[in-house]
Amino acid sequence: MAAKADRYDLYQESVQDPVTEIDFIQETWADLRHRPARRLREDFCGTANTACEWVRRDATHVAIGVDLDDEVLGWGGAQILARLAPEQAERIQLLTEDVRRTCPAIADIVIAMNFSYYLFRTRDDLRAYFGNVLAGLAPDGIFFLDAYGGYEAPMELEETRECEGFIYIWEQASFNPIDSCMTCHIHFEFPDKSRMDRAFTYYWRLWTLPEIQEVLAEAGFSHVEVYWEGTDQATNEGNGIYTPSQTGDADPGWVCYVVAQP
Repeated sequence: MAAKADRYDLYQESVQDPVTEIDFIQETWADLRHRPARRLREDFCGTANTACEWVRRDATHVAIGVDLDDEVLGWGGAQILARLAPEQAERIQLLTEDVRRTCPAIADIVIAMNFSYYLFRTRDDLRAYFGNVLAGLAPDGIFFLDAYGGYEAPMELEETRECEGFIYIWEQASFNPIDSCMTCHIHFEFPDKSRMDRAFTYYWRLWTLPEIQEVLAEAGFSHVEVYWEGTDQATNEGNGIYTPSQTGDADPGWVCYVVAQP
């Protein structure tokens, strides 16, 4: 089963949730702005799954996907864009470019999800990226990022989660406390016990929320807020509702959004 599986399909099924992401982006935009957003730029877009969700939402929406990997962009063009109506596909542009240097049309919204910007391991590189985002935003545009952390985030561990037809395995293989850099892998296991080991590997820096907010400010963003997930009182688990927050829970693992405005 592992030999027949497609790693990009598996990634989309186990990691990505473009519907929830676009829901949050549209709701937050509506709270902060009094005009409709039209153009979205998805950085580190991979298969451009989220960009496709954006154009599906409204006939006026257009999207730009930027990624340095030709292979994944080619897969996304063949597999994901092909599922769109021709009119929808015409409203997406995919660029094989470095997100620190790309200069497409000015966007209302720029997003960097799945912690992709953690791949920048120095403040200079991260600041350069954030500066490019700012230059590519409309004067009232908004930059949306996600972030993760918690006291288990730097630990060497494996976490498993059952998905439909396979098991998703997240491995934090190594962590260096001196530079906060770590190596992580995604593996997949199937009912016949076959495995796809190291389907994806990441060598990135575990950025903290204070660092992310500071570098955004250094890059020129004037207003940065953390949107923290609320708690379901019945289950004591996250309730999927993210609101601007000044304090968060000291959980073993958490995911939040960061919303930056020029």
